[in-house]
Amino acid sequence: MPTLRRLAPLLPCLLACFVGACSPGKDAAAPSNSSPGSRLFAVSFMTFNNPFFVDLNEGIKAVVEARGDRLVTLDSQNNSLKQRNDLSDILQQNPAAVFLNPVNWEGIRGTLLEAKRKKVPVIVVDTDVSDPDLVLCQVISDNLGAGRLAAEALGQVKPDAKIAILHLSTAKSCIDRVTGFREGMAKFPGMTLLDTQEGKGSIEGGRPVMRDLLGRYPELDAVFPINDPSAIGAYSAIEAAGRTGQVTIVTVDGSREAAVYIRDGKIHSSSAQFPKEIGRVAAGKAYDHLEGKSVEKDIRIPVKLVTRENAAEFLQ
Repeated sequence: MPTLRRLAPLLPCLLACFVGACSPGKDAAAPSNSSPGSRLFAVSFMTFNNPFFVDLNEGIKAVVEARGDRLVTLDSQNNSLKQRNDLSDILQQNPAAVFLNPVNWEGIRGTLLEAKRKKVPVIVVDTDVSDPDLVLCQVISDNLGAGRLAAEALGQVKPDAKIAILHLSTAKSCIDRVTGFREGMAKFPGMTLLDTQEGKGSIEGGRPVMRDLLGRYPELDAVFPINDPSAIGAYSAIEAAGRTGQVTIVTVDGSREAAVYIRDGKIHSSSAQFPKEIGRVAAGKAYDHLEGKSVEKDIRIPVKLVTRENAAEFLQ
């Protein structure tokens, strides 16, 4: 045991060094979410089963990661309760900011109040909330303009169209698109709105609703689904019913997939949004706020009509 005897006088010192290495002292700097380059950000989407939201996420993520920070992406799966629970969990981690795409624009107030109590800024993306005073700002497409563009595009080819609308009435963005579309219809007195149904904003939701509408309204010759996925679902039903070329589809989003349908003559047009730009602007506003700069409350991103003539631009 000669080695242990020689080490015995040094054991207290070695033990102290070991404990010091494992335990933060008074001056040890714990990671702070307010320190640039180490902050947590989160984004909650109504669904991630839509290329639009994938692109919007990329727009936010590019800015956040360029600053050396971290983004957590939450998929609510079109479930407002799941969204509220997800956000409650993430708020316990004191994120630097939260980006919110609400499932239900009127059903998120409790979460917004919780974020406000915790002094976590919330930036709304893509669709409004009913309590804008509870959020830092909203960065959203010009949805009224998108609806008007769709109606005007339809009016150029079918001024006497007999129309159905596939809605998603829990989203303010879609409410605005439908309002804009109806305003655009007013310029064409020959147009008739036959029916408005909930299409759930998805391929799976749009297909059966369109199938039912075709059965109930044989005169129907145009449809306005509020986004590209529901438009693609509507086209599937039209094709299955043997009505290809007889029902004109105008929609909103301008996704790459829809641009293929437009190029191939299956969808007439789509009012294109720019999700990466929405994400980039939203993330920029979050950082402006964290740096003490003033941030405008309501930011609307312009839209552009995608037709067969310019569809190739949206396929690059």
